[in-house]
Amino acid sequence: MTQIPPLIVEAHPASESVQFLEDQINAFNVAKTGIRSTGDILLAIFVREGEIIRAGVFGWTWGGCCEIRYLWVEEARRGQGIGQHLLADAEQEARRRGCHQMILDTHSFQAPLFYQRNGYEVVGVIDDYPQGFQKYYLKKRLT
Repeated sequence: MTQIPPLIVEAHPASESVQFLEDQINAFNVAKTGIRSTGDILLAIFVREGEIIRAGVFGWTWGGCCEIRYLWVEEARRGQGIGQHLLADAEQEARRRGCHQMILDTHSFQAPLFYQRNGYEVVGVIDDYPQGFQKYYLKKRLT
C-alpha cells in the first residue's frame, strides 16, 4: 500500500492554495468536456457609493451556463428592487455570453422565494443544511 503523506487541516488556507485547487479542477473539467472558457468567465456587478459596495452579484459563465455564487444587498436597501435589477442584469449578461440557463443555491433563511418570484424553479433540496434549515438548488432557463 502506498504511504500517504500527512494530512493537514487548515481553517484559514492561503488564497493561493485554494486558487491552485480551483485551477486543477477547471483544467480537469476542460479536459473531460472539451469546453474551454472564452474570454473572461467571471461575472460581477456592483452597486457602489464611492468605494463602498452597497449590493452586488458574483458568479461565472461556462459551457452555456451561468452560476450565481453570491447575490447580496445591504440591509437598508433591501425591498427596493435592487436585487431584482442585479439578477436581471446578470441574466442579460449571461444571455449575451450565450448561456441557456442560470443556476444557483440559497438557504431557506436567505432568499428562495425571491428567486422563485423571478422565474427560478427548485430542482433540489437538502434538509438540515444547516441543522433546522434547508439548502435549495434552483435553475432558470434563459430564452
